[in-house]
Amino acid sequence: MIVLGVILLIVGLLTGINIIWTIGIVLLVVGAVLAILGGTGRKVGGRAHWF
Repeated sequence: MIVLGVILLIVGLLTGINIIWTIGIVLLVVGAVLAILGGTGRKVGGRAHWF
């Protein structure tokens, strides 16, 4: 999710489409939060692991 957010940020900046840039920021933030929660050993969404 973090990688997709970065890709959308880059595409949004290069093309000038603001909605893609905004979606990229949201995905980047959500991915970072999920990665931090998963790294601390907390269950995310009721699951201990996402496979």
